[in-house]
Amino acid sequence: MDRQQIKRIKADLLRHEGLRLKPYLCTAGKLTLGIGRNLEDRGISAEEADFLLDQDVDHCIGELKTNLPWFEALVPDAQEVLVNLCFNLGMTRLLGFKLMLAALESGDWEESAKQMLESKWATQVGPRAQELAQRVAGIGNQNRQLLEVLAEIKNQINVIEKRLR
Repeated sequence: MDRQQIKRIKADLLRHEGLRLKPYLCTAGKLTLGIGRNLEDRGISAEEADFLLDQDVDHCIGELKTNLPWFEALVPDAQEVLVNLCFNLGMTRLLGFKLMLAALESGDWEESAKQMLESKWATQVGPRAQELAQRVAGIGNQNRQLLEVLAEIKNQINVIEKRLR
């Protein structure tokens, strides 16, 4: 088939099926989406799922940049956890985590992790909450380790400077 035929077929299907951007039950009682995509019998391909995931992640990042002006200043681990939370909860529900977000903004990683684990969400998602909270708490541990290394380097520099005098 040539491009013109495909174009005509698509126009016919759009006219006959319509475009529905939210799932619905078709006349045969099948869960359907888009332009007549039967989700029950056909589903979606791995490539389509990956495309949707790309779109959803980009959407979450945009929402976070818009709603949390300090988002881009966070360390990568904290940004990644927030994208995960936004994906899971949606931006509106995520904004309800006021204490957790305030702790993240101020760099209080342990408090942020604590607030995550003390939420209703944590009881609903279980291991996911544990993993994300551990990641956030780990940022504090990494920072402490870096400060210890920096302190040791400063000590070594002082020793070298004394020897050079």
